[in-house]
Amino acid sequence: MKVLPFKIPKPENSALIYQVDRTQGFYDKLHQHEEIQISLILEGEGDLVVGDTISRYKKNDIVMIGENLPHLFRSDMTYPSDSHMLTLFFTKDSFGDFFFDLIELKSLNALFRKVDSGIRLLEHQEEVRKLFLELENASQLERFICFLKILNYFTLSKTESLSSFIYQKVYSEDEGVRMSNVMNYAINEFSKEIKLEKVADLANMTPNAFCRYFKHRTNKTFFQFLTEIRIENACRLIERNKDLSIAEASYQSGFKNMSNFNRKFRQYKGMTPTNYRKQKANRE
Repeated sequence: MKVLPFKIPKPENSALIYQVDRTQGFYDKLHQHEEIQISLILEGEGDLVVGDTISRYKKNDIVMIGENLPHLFRSDMTYPSDSHMLTLFFTKDSFGDFFFDLIELKSLNALFRKVDSGIRLLEHQEEVRKLFLELENASQLERFICFLKILNYFTLSKTESLSSFIYQKVYSEDEGVRMSNVMNYAINEFSKEIKLEKVADLANMTPNAFCRYFKHRTNKTFFQFLTEIRIENACRLIERNKDLSIAEASYQSGFKNMSNFNRKFRQYKGMTPTNYRKQKANRE
């Protein structure tokens, strides 16, 4: 199976693709496909990489990922049940070359511009969740009606961007394998000391060439990306384990220096680790 580009299996004569993923972990290789993807996470949590940015996904998250936007879902294998995701795939010409040019669908233009960077739904999640749950037993016409309703909720709702920079070219298969190997290595080994030479070797490049290559495709250095992974893991530990000290969360996330951890945490999250813990506790 090719890592990049990735082909979505398409039922014959079906313009709108409905897919159910229920497995121990989602497909965790960096990939891109020509279809726009709308997904509801029914069960599971883990890391979500979109474009140049890593964040967490969790149960009941609803995301929309644009066409040819590199992404991966890395499931947390300690989650107590199987990962379960419902997804709709479509392209802008799935329903004809000019379908989305109709005046009745003009409000979708702004949505399609936002989805180029990937977005997470922040409002009307329960309404969209109910629509997704109707899809399994729905006729093709009923699915299409649900799909339009879901798009409408995205236009009405507040969303957050999943990425800040998008590499404009479609990755070749070799590039996909290279970037997937590098990102998966960083996600799996972030708690350890990581040497640039090792990462460059995974990409089959010299260190200098790799640094230029990664920066060109993500608009950040590899070690900036690695720091984001470590910060996201620290957030998860701080939020989940109320008895775990901030210092231990820092150490388990790969930081060997507490002052550096506090500085980086404030830089990426806009607050101290202690205030982050208090904020999360107050929302419960």
